[in-house]
Amino acid sequence: MLFLTLIVCFFVSILITPLIKKFAFLIGATDRPNQRKVHQSIMPRLGGLAIFISFMIGMILLRPGNPYSFAILLGCLIIILTGLCDDLFELPAKYKLIGQLAAACTVVFFGNLQVVFINLPFGGQLQFGFLSIPITILWIVGITNAINLIDGLDGLAAGVSSIALITISGMAIIQGNLYVVAVGLIVLASTLGFIFYNFHPASIFMGDTGALFLGFIISVLSLLGFKNVTFISFVIPVIILGVPISDTFFAILRRIINKKPLSAPDKSHLHHCMLRMGYSHRQTVLLIYAMSAFFGLVAVIYSQARIGGALFLIAVVILFIEIIAEKIGLMGRDYRPLLNIVQTLKTTTAKDRS
Repeated sequence: MLFLTLIVCFFVSILITPLIKKFAFLIGATDRPNQRKVHQSIMPRLGGLAIFISFMIGMILLRPGNPYSFAILLGCLIIILTGLCDDLFELPAKYKLIGQLAAACTVVFFGNLQVVFINLPFGGQLQFGFLSIPITILWIVGITNAINLIDGLDGLAAGVSSIALITISGMAIIQGNLYVVAVGLIVLASTLGFIFYNFHPASIFMGDTGALFLGFIISVLSLLGFKNVTFISFVIPVIILGVPISDTFFAILRRIINKKPLSAPDKSHLHHCMLRMGYSHRQTVLLIYAMSAFFGLVAVIYSQARIGGALFLIAVVILFIEIIAEKIGLMGRDYRPLLNIVQTLKTTTAKDRS
């Protein structure tokens, strides 16, 4: 039944996306080019509506059971309405945040989904207590925005989200969490159908309707798959979402250093920097896909490692992120502490040899 449902979701997404495209033009949900945008012509947004409709059809057909299911679907509806309003009227950042908080609070309070504690690797537990609610809400809103922030090139957010969904679903299979497997694969099939129209050169954008929905559902699924587990396992969803999380982290740092509002847009995100380095649109997207796949693979290896190996992998991931950030200039061209140290060591070694 699951396989049949996934096929239905995939083809429904392919079939209804052209209709959503016409609907977007009809109601004026379009994206006009400007100095911050990469595209050069007026593009329809609202493609995320096709993903959501396909997803809901899959949920109705399969009806995966879980105590959190109704609250999750209600949260999805709130986040979709928020995205629709933004694609139509370009909401101020504070109103988008209110919608995200409402969706997150629906899952946390109505669904009672909270990260209450984690088991520490050397014994004992870290109880979050009253912090469990804000930590859970912060995670959901943070990941929702992280996916939204990388939605800057054709097929980028859809592809990165698909890779994350594959990893989360695969990890859920290992853990025997059938609900996360079912929902994750339904969202994946719906997204893959949409990518047919969204990969470069795109004929439609997913808009905030899609980016917010994918970010929200991925954040919730990762919580369902890894809540109340060991400290080591708690890091798994962070690794899986390494690309959007690190891009968001450096974006926040840039804004703080430059004394700009956190909601202020800029052209220094990962994909912008890679385009400036000379990579083509398609090459940039494929390279970021490769980075996402790398993080997904590390997460799987990490989940099977012992404590020592897991800590080593964390160190490797952090080092990898820092080197990439310095190499492409995520914090600016002058920010190269690690690379400068390596260069100094090379120069010193060369002098010693001579």
